[in-house]
Amino acid sequence: MIEMQKMPKLGFGLMRLPQKDGKIDHEQVCKMVDAYLDAGLNYFDTAYVYHGGLSEVEAREAIVRRHPRESFYLATKLPAWSMHSKADRDRIFEEQLERTGAGYFDYYLLHSIEDGSNYETYEKLDCFRWGLQKKAEGKIRHLGFSFHGTPELLEKLLNDHPEVEFVQIQLNYADWTNPKVQSGRLYTILRERNLPIIVMEPVKGGTLASLTPEQEAVYQRIRPEASAASWALRFVGSLPGVMTILSGMSNEAQMMDNLNTFRHFEPLNEEEQAAVQQVASIMLNTPLIGCTACRYCTDGCPMGIGIPDIFRVVNSLRMYPGDTRPLESYQNLISHGGKAGDCIQCGQCEGVCPQHLPIIELLRKASADLDR
Repeated sequence: MIEMQKMPKLGFGLMRLPQKDGKIDHEQVCKMVDAYLDAGLNYFDTAYVYHGGLSEVEAREAIVRRHPRESFYLATKLPAWSMHSKADRDRIFEEQLERTGAGYFDYYLLHSIEDGSNYETYEKLDCFRWGLQKKAEGKIRHLGFSFHGTPELLEKLLNDHPEVEFVQIQLNYADWTNPKVQSGRLYTILRERNLPIIVMEPVKGGTLASLTPEQEAVYQRIRPEASAASWALRFVGSLPGVMTILSGMSNEAQMMDNLNTFRHFEPLNEEEQAAVQQVASIMLNTPLIGCTACRYCTDGCPMGIGIPDIFRVVNSLRMYPGDTRPLESYQNLISHGGKAGDCIQCGQCEGVCPQHLPIIELLRKASADLDR
């Protein structure tokens, strides 16, 4: 069993790395990695598909080649949608070892298990048994999975696979009762089994870091100096059983803010818990698109539509009616990519969306508002 007390509370997610001229900004990533390690933290999370495969390469350049291997934990993931045979398991794994140069992975996950094809692929290709074999070979230290499915599927998986050592779930105060995510129920199931929990999307893809004035005012009355993101992180960090909280930090300012939150971590008190619930209630009355900007949808879009960016524009218009800046942002966006109305309804995006969003319909509605 994983010794949770040895794990850092804040994990560095390598899915949303800083960009410069359309490429990963290596210099800035190195500064962020060094600041993170200097703070006594050491858990890095990447995946085969992040940044089109370049996230694992950046992990090698910014972390593995610059710091002693025993000084950090590295996690990566096996993607169901990239496999068609059992041979693909080893092909991808060996490619990950080559990309990262890590020699072994401290934490290895079956990526984004959900009801339907992903779950069926992992079972058909016997990936759990394969993971145990890699663990016996010393190439994996701990085996788990990231999860975007129903509570019923989670219980079935845990019953069928007691070898699982940890589970990564989407967890934040906005999704606690969200019927599509059901963070609260997933958390309860894992706590009942005493399984360590790694949290992804604690700030919901940045949504909980950019609040409306009404929502911001609730927090400002109690902690005027605290960022909105710190409230989201403290909510998750206050929950028993949470081993590590991943944050996909995209710049040094986000890194510094998060380090300040965890340097002297304070669990939420009763007044603060009530404030979080108040903000969550306000959010329920503002119908926003629940996109976390993971960008799984964009890689295969034949029309080159920046789907998460368009949804961000739509949400901004809903949060700040009358503000013309989101419309200006949209015009800049489509100057180098597809419009919302360019969607050909191929469905590729919906097949990979971990939030199970009806993207085709959402783009149709976005086009009606934006393509004038």
